[in-house]
Amino acid sequence: MKKIALAIVGVLLWWASGDAQTPYYQGKTMTIVVGTVAGDIYDLYARSIALHMGKYLPGNPNIIVQNMPGAGHMIAANYLYNVAKPDGLTIAGILPTLYFEQLIGRAEVKFDWIKFNWIGNATKSPQVLYMRADAPYKSMDDVRNAKEPPKCGTTGTSNMGYFVPKLLGETIGAKFNVIAGYQGGSEVDLAVEKGEIQCWSLSAEAFFSREPFHTWRKKGFVRVLAYGGKSRDEKLPDAPTVYELLDKYKTPELGRRLAIALLAAGEFHRPYIGPPNLRPEHVKMLREAFDKTMKAPEFLAEAAKKKLDIDPTTGAEVEVLIKEVMSQPKDVIERLKVLMGQ
Repeated sequence: MKKIALAIVGVLLWWASGDAQTPYYQGKTMTIVVGTVAGDIYDLYARSIALHMGKYLPGNPNIIVQNMPGAGHMIAANYLYNVAKPDGLTIAGILPTLYFEQLIGRAEVKFDWIKFNWIGNATKSPQVLYMRADAPYKSMDDVRNAKEPPKCGTTGTSNMGYFVPKLLGETIGAKFNVIAGYQGGSEVDLAVEKGEIQCWSLSAEAFFSREPFHTWRKKGFVRVLAYGGKSRDEKLPDAPTVYELLDKYKTPELGRRLAIALLAAGEFHRPYIGPPNLRPEHVKMLREAFDKTMKAPEFLAEAAKKKLDIDPTTGAEVEVLIKEVMSQPKDVIERLKVLMGQ
């Protein structure tokens, strides 16, 4: 009887030991929530990551993508923060500029940007502001001194195409006439070609990845007057950064902080986040798997095939930046509200 009891105890100990050593993700399915419809650029990034990231998580889970479009990614962000279980099985790829909405206190925001767990960022993409080369605005000096401000197009008043020209007006006195309401980027492109407008601010990623910009650059049809990165882009050696312009025109500290608050989104252009209250070991596993995915030859080949720009940032690096941009004083937030039409 004693031998039988010892044998049962031994089996139980062996079973418990084996269960404890089972990789966490083994036999599980992980979900990447995306705040857009299928086929959008955010969706393409997420599906490429989903194909490869599971190889670098313990237990090699299957990863699926769940599209949750609506309200400019707000629905997806609110879902991740309030509904998704903090078990390491759900992350999201969302719009980086959502933190604007929290800073100015929009009622639709049901999350705290700082409390998300930052897994990593697939690419950086600062803004560029280009101008038709035949327009009489060859530099920001020309824009500042113009009797009639140049016309910049954009799709709406809640995106960087609207904010960047307004920011330059606020901080260095370069006034633009921003015309919103175009249905999409291709409509803005056409308006520039037809001469209805002269300028547009968009991501460097878009400017270097599609037509008509390839052709425009070859023909010298446009020139970039400002770049939103912290240092100049080697592909745009003659384009000053916004920060250089702030120095040139001696912008006060309040304007500089406003610029940092607005332009920081370009430094984490394709962020991946987890819900709050994730266990530290789960955050560690997800971050390590994401970082390895970003360097994996098979993933990079997949991204190249889909023409996805990859310039990653670690979750820890993004977390530091998030804390910086969210710690804005009241006067910066008040100016941001004005800029965003609040």
